[in-house]
Amino acid sequence: MSLKILLLSHKFHPDVGGIEVNSEIYARAFSAAGHEVRVLTWTVAAPSKDKNYPFTVVRNPNTRILFQQHAWAEVVFENNPCMRLAWPGVFYGCPSVISLNTALYWQEGVNWLKRGWLQRAKSVISVSEAVRKQSWPAAHVIGNPYRADQFKIFSDIPQTNDFVFLGRLVSQKGTALAIEAFHLFLGMLDERQFLGDKPSLTIIGDGPERDNLEQLVDRLGLSAHVRFVGFLHGETLARELNRYRYLLVPSLFGEAFGNVVLEGIACGCLPIVSDSDGLPDAAGKAGLVFKRGNAQSLADTIWEILHNPMLELELRQAAPAHLLAHQPEVVSQRYLRIIESAAAVKPTTVRSEEERITV
Repeated sequence: MSLKILLLSHKFHPDVGGIEVNSEIYARAFSAAGHEVRVLTWTVAAPSKDKNYPFTVVRNPNTRILFQQHAWAEVVFENNPCMRLAWPGVFYGCPSVISLNTALYWQEGVNWLKRGWLQRAKSVISVSEAVRKQSWPAAHVIGNPYRADQFKIFSDIPQTNDFVFLGRLVSQKGTALAIEAFHLFLGMLDERQFLGDKPSLTIIGDGPERDNLEQLVDRLGLSAHVRFVGFLHGETLARELNRYRYLLVPSLFGEAFGNVVLEGIACGCLPIVSDSDGLPDAAGKAGLVFKRGNAQSLADTIWEILHNPMLELELRQAAPAHLLAHQPEVVSQRYLRIIESAAAVKPTTVRSEEERITV
């Protein structure tokens, strides 16, 4: 049975971000399953920036259009709570499913409206176990998908480099911690009179902290071992990631999941992540976890992986199954089953890789 699914996403293409990417992945998958899909978003796009979607995108709606779209829908899916887009649904009694892509940190007397909004939903989905525990214990946990068509192994690129950091250069991403830990690690090599070529660290990304980070590299005497390459995207980014063995993800807080971890694994990197919120879920059994905010813990973890080839082999062998569980069609099917259940229709039978694995 075909459903009219109204997918709400505060931001959408051409805006760039995890929620924007995932909203497009889900909308395409729901359409491919035979449902009629409309995406409702605040993002405005020039005609030259819009794509030829197999679904309808309604941008920057006024109140009249909001009511029209909710009157049309048979089920509403909010990819993160979207009350400013979703409130007309109250008048139509349409079933809703809400996905939590960020943690909701409840405070006494605050966020009562969000609590009530989640309570009226038929189902709530959390992108990680950490978000479920922090925000809505009854939520289903479904990890994010990644762009498997973009992030992959390129057979013509040799994996010759060592460590890479990928992310916006802001304090919460922990880039300074990565540099400090790398300095400690190189000191550990000096103490053991290491005579070979020392590893290097590449930092991909840009942001307001770049000048401070470059100064930190100079102060620590790391200019020969740390380089900044700026912002990369698309195939250029994927091909660059293919050059590295290890991905450092030292975020200090606020990582509900961490799509960058999956993207790194897909490009052949072994992730070393902090225990910040959903990052351990993103790494799964294919990566290592260190104590957030602790440069020595990260340095020790780097030492461990470089001196334990059996551990590295075990982690790399776990990568294919981990990536398979986060393929776009697999994750989308898990979402779609919950949405169809909320609308009380028989689930569609769309073949996917999920049928051959246990997620």
